[in-house]
Amino acid sequence: MVDADLQQLVEEISDAVFKKPFLHQAYHNARLRTTGGRYMLADHSIQINPLVFSSHGMEELVGVIKHELCHYHLHIEGRGYQHRDTDFKNLLKETSSPRYCKPLAARNKKSTSFYVYECKSCALRYNRRRRMNVNKYKCGQCAGQIKIVQ
Repeated sequence: MVDADLQQLVEEISDAVFKKPFLHQAYHNARLRTTGGRYMLADHSIQINPLVFSSHGMEELVGVIKHELCHYHLHIEGRGYQHRDTDFKNLLKETSSPRYCKPLAARNKKSTSFYVYECKSCALRYNRRRRMNVNKYKCGQCAGQIKIVQ
């Protein structure tokens, strides 16, 4: 889905669900990591994470757009547009908009352990994030020498 398709979809949802026009810009922002979308107060634009559509499909994308349009229309009208405001919560219920986005797929999540150490005598393995001096430490189980595996 390109930005022009997204713009048209946002305008259609705004007209159909809110009965109000969307007069500003909507586009994809691939730099969003943890959120499905965001409404920008300064220029009234809506940014959508492209992972929402690719990970969860059209239904979740429409939900995120409706959520951001709730922020948009309430802010334009000068009413409470923040998540904690009653006006915002009521409009979410009226339009059947989700309060939160489904978790997005993690990008290139690396392993939590970077170094693997092993005891020479009992073969107990230690997964560590930080490098350690094998001459300074002994095995906690048998007090044997430790060697680095990876």
